Amino acid sequence: MHITASVFINDDESGLHHDYDVWLEKLAPHAPVSQYWHNVGEDNADAHMKRQIMGREVVVAVTEGRLDFGTWEQIFYGEFDGRRKKRVLVKIVGE
Repeated sequence: MHITASVFINDDESGLHHDYDVWLEKLAPHAPVSQYWHNVGEDNADAHMKRQIMGREVVVAVTEGRLDFGTWEQIFYGEFDGRRKKRVLVKIVGE
């Protein structure tokens, strides 16, 4: 994973996905890019901030071989600067 992407757990509901997009853009708007010091030679400071808010990893309990989620919960990958190569790392710790 790269520094401008996020992994988080929440309900899989389209209205919520839209609300996150709007909320994150209000908190860390992309434009104007000149508002961020990081953007001297870059243009992705907002993506770093969005990732900071949403988090970089999740811990999930596994019960009897299944992810132990609530009824509508899922793991999501948030991409805030889509120009980079990606990879996912899954670590399983336990018996």
